[in-house]
Amino acid sequence: MTRHRFHGDRERFEAVARFIADGFPEARYVADVAGGQGMLTRILRKRFGFEAEVIDPRGWALKGVPARAEVYTPAMADYYDLVVGPHPDQALRSVVESAGKATVLVVPCCNFWTRDKRLGREELIEEISDFHRSHGGIPEPVALAFSGPANRGLILRPPPDY
Repeated sequence: MTRHRFHGDRERFEAVARFIADGFPEARYVADVAGGQGMLTRILRKRFGFEAEVIDPRGWALKGVPARAEVYTPAMADYYDLVVGPHPDQALRSVVESAGKATVLVVPCCNFWTRDKRLGREELIEEISDFHRSHGGIPEPVALAFSGPANRGLILRPPPDY
């Protein structure tokens, strides 16, 4: 797929991009939160025609990949049709809170949700689901077509009265 080095399943970027293209054809503007080098953004733009950009304070994006080297906040969600956090690390809560303004696809990997509880992946997904339900949303569990334990996530759509 690429000559670049990435951790985890090399097919995950393609799988997530295909999932977005198939599941959100009405979306035009996509935020790839904590998107690192921007491989997901690159695929979304080149293969599927999305206006996607990385928002990641580390500023590691590959040449030619639109990126903002800043911390993502839920206030930024106003601009996007879809906010994607395929492994958002410390931006996890901000990505989930964005569901008040935009549709969110989040694939949490690490527990940056709460400091007062140890949460495994299943508990983390359940805590996020409970949070979204408490704001009137209906979380939609998803499984993405790539190998590894971090292929389960949630679609969070803005509820009527978030």
